[in-house]
Amino acid sequence: MNQKIKRMLKIMLPLLLGVFLVWYSLSQISIEELVKYFKKADYTWIVLGMFLGLLSHLSRAYRWRFQLEPMGYNIRLGNSIMAVFATYLINYTIPRAGEVARASILTNYEGVPFEKGFGTIVAERIADMLVMLSIIAVTLCLQFDFIYGFLIEKFDPIKIIIALVLGIVLIIFFLRFVKRSESKLALKIRTFINGLIEGALSIFKMKKKWAFIFHTLFIWGMYVLMFYVTSFALEQTQDIPFAAILIGFIAASFSIAATNGGIGSYPEAIVLAFLLFNIPEDPSRAFGWIMWASQTLMIIIFGGISLIYLPIYNRKKSKPKV
Repeated sequence: MNQKIKRMLKIMLPLLLGVFLVWYSLSQISIEELVKYFKKADYTWIVLGMFLGLLSHLSRAYRWRFQLEPMGYNIRLGNSIMAVFATYLINYTIPRAGEVARASILTNYEGVPFEKGFGTIVAERIADMLVMLSIIAVTLCLQFDFIYGFLIEKFDPIKIIIALVLGIVLIIFFLRFVKRSESKLALKIRTFINGLIEGALSIFKMKKKWAFIFHTLFIWGMYVLMFYVTSFALEQTQDIPFAAILIGFIAASFSIAATNGGIGSYPEAIVLAFLLFNIPEDPSRAFGWIMWASQTLMIIIFGGISLIYLPIYNRKKSKPKV
């Protein structure tokens, strides 16, 4: 396939999927009903959730400096903060373009070579992925009885066992294929896995590794807490079990990769997660839209300010002292 067509598809498909999911979501709940939920919401909890989200982004900007210091780059915190917010805002337009822009901002204003800046962002994503996998593992352990009971209720136990055995066998064959094959796919997968391992190990080689680990855990702790406190904004979601919060958070996190900034996919992912706990669709969907809208509003405000103020901030810094 032509490279230009591939690039176009990478841009257009998430946008089209997002538009379709917005249409689908609003076909399941009327705009009038959705507005009622927004009007009845307790905005104290929504603002608190936005504040926790803000703290996570500030922590991410501060953590980034730990990765750059060993390479000899002591970047200004202001540039780091604005680059992070600009990343999130740009990702609403073109998927993953924000990461490229973030590395470019460092190159333009701090003199960090693009490949080095981008490399730290990749390593950062690896650390985030490891924490996300840990949250999934902890959720599975804490909710083992619920998940087991749900599967037994919905599916035949014998079929579940057969599926697990087949899954394990397929994983073993897949790993053997990746290890021995010289095909392009196998090489890409090997490179990806090796990158994960190398990125994870590189964290422990940092001068400020414990500070980096603390901020990584803090970032994700704020993400979960942000999701949790916002659930108190609606009367119908105030008493949902924490298990629903965790599974809803995981589903919503993955939905962000499906469309630009999770548009359309974010509320629908929450609906699917909450249905496991027999939580009605309308309040679940309304909660999803409130969560997405509040965090998106924060990104638009701070991301917009960052893009405007970046050149002004750096022009001031470059002026010689009198």
